[in-house]
Amino acid sequence: MPELPGLSGLRSANAARVLELLRVAGEGGISRLELAEGTGLTPQAVSKITARLRGSGLVAEAGYRASTGGKPRTVLRLVPPAAHAVGLHLDRDELTVVLLDLAGVLVGRRVVPLDLGAGAEAVVEAVAVEVESLLTASDPGGALSAGPLSGPLSAGRSSAGQVSAGQPGSVPAQVPAATPAPGHAGSVAGPGPAPWPAQPAPQPAESGPDTHTSHRVLGVGVAMPGPLDHTSGIPHRVTGFPQWDGFPLRDALAERLGLPVALDKDTNAAALGLALQTNAAALGLALQGSGDSFAYLHLGTGLGAGLVLGGGLYRGARTGAGEFGHQVVQLDGPSCGCGRRGCIEALCLEAVADGDLAGAARILGVGAANLVELLDIDRVLLGGRVVEAAAGTFVRGVGEQAPVPVELANGGPHTVAQGAAQLVLAPVFGRADAAFSSPLPPSRTGQKIR
Repeated sequence: MPELPGLSGLRSANAARVLELLRVAGEGGISRLELAEGTGLTPQAVSKITARLRGSGLVAEAGYRASTGGKPRTVLRLVPPAAHAVGLHLDRDELTVVLLDLAGVLVGRRVVPLDLGAGAEAVVEAVAVEVESLLTASDPGGALSAGPLSGPLSAGRSSAGQVSAGQPGSVPAQVPAATPAPGHAGSVAGPGPAPWPAQPAPQPAESGPDTHTSHRVLGVGVAMPGPLDHTSGIPHRVTGFPQWDGFPLRDALAERLGLPVALDKDTNAAALGLALQTNAAALGLALQGSGDSFAYLHLGTGLGAGLVLGGGLYRGARTGAGEFGHQVVQLDGPSCGCGRRGCIEALCLEAVADGDLAGAARILGVGAANLVELLDIDRVLLGGRVVEAAAGTFVRGVGEQAPVPVELANGGPHTVAQGAAQLVLAPVFGRADAAFSSPLPPSRTGQKIR
């Protein structure tokens, strides 16, 4: 039986519910009365929570909205620049680094070549250099600092009792520059599309105590091929790269960067990010613990699945769910990097190598149909470099086999990396299915990124 949360835990949980409604409301904002109605909390409780959130710089007054009776209601909104998270996608041959603000909007990115087989220590150093370079490029004014959220969310924990994102940390002051290789994107900083529907603009409010000039980097989320143990932050025998087995990647990267780090499989991170792309109409289901069920199938240098069941990320009893690519569908089929023969991953990649993308789509469709029949999910989302290069072919081919809607995942080319950043951000909004992060000493809080 799970342990009942204490008073501080209840306060954090209630604040997270309020923040989630503010996140979904977007730039248009939401009134305190609407927050009370959406969360089931009393207006007095909402007022206390929002006062603390304003004091923390996470929430600001956004103006006034006309009401059906009485005086206009004050509208509150999330302050996206108040906190940030870094997301990493460690693919077999490529590294993607992104920076998201508190609202999940992309504000910086970097894509460079990576050799996952170069050795764990070398990869950690290369990744750390790219993270530091992106943070420097995205923060020319020096406003970013490392540290936890203060106020009602400062001691947030996951349902398993592990320390969640938002622990203290710092990034070394000396940041080595990194030059992107030819043919790859370098550092790019700029606004991304807002993930929420547009809301009517409220009347502007006077500036007040909500203005904060220093913004926090809460941590780094890392996504890589599995299998791995997200609770300990340790990869297992990554297909094709057995040297990663048992390496403490999460803790090594946390020590190198001076920031909390969360580690999960690439497909799990992507699925979590896609699950968070909700809207106000679906929020009530999310708060009640029910919601969408889907499979995210990722075909790139490998093949895997991320599963969202009833609105929550599903990892399985031993964190091994989603090894979709290693189901055997042809006993005498081609050999696979996992040691078996006839895995759906081997068949798909063989067809891709032969230039038969339609054939690869049919094979992927057979596996997707089996998954739908087994789990009774609502839809199938497709992603990964191979899929994105021939989206129409794969959506049609898989859709002909699967008895549910099949769509291209709407996260764009950085779906996995952005989902990795959500491993850090999601606990702020009450998601207990995000990965656990590594704690760091409180003495390292607040140091400037640059």
